[in-house]
Amino acid sequence: MDVTETLLPGVGFRYEFRTVAGTPAALVVHREGPVDLVVYDSRDPDRARSVLSLEQDEADTIGELLGMRRVAERFADLSREVPGLRSGRLTVPTGSRWDGRPLGDTRARTLTGCSVVAVVRGSEVVTSPSPAEPLHAGDVLVAVGNESGLEALADLVQG
Repeated sequence: MDVTETLLPGVGFRYEFRTVAGTPAALVVHREGPVDLVVYDSRDPDRARSVLSLEQDEADTIGELLGMRRVAERFADLSREVPGLRSGRLTVPTGSRWDGRPLGDTRARTLTGCSVVAVVRGSEVVTSPSPAEPLHAGDVLVAVGNESGLEALADLVQG
């Protein structure tokens, strides 16, 4: 899907795209306040058919759900294709010793044999995070490895 980003001075950004079915749509992300999902008329791309305004917390929740779901589905598919490969999601708990420290400090891959392939932080999904990626309480780590490695990673991150 092609997405066109346009700066809207004093407002925020507009992200325009077309669905597979050909419906023109856009997200207008205001600097402060709501996020608008706009669906345009196919015959007149300057005319909005409908606008759904979401408060920031609603937009964040939807973004998190869509991002997490997409990442989780891709790794679930991979797990079915590769015998012994599992995926897991682990939340960095409040008060964790890893809160504010880089992912590389966990030595997750070395100690558990698992790879952290994404960090989900609110509505943001950081794919292929570098060792320098800072971790924060509430982050969800998406990891792949074998069953015992994922258990060891859970102990490491959440213990």
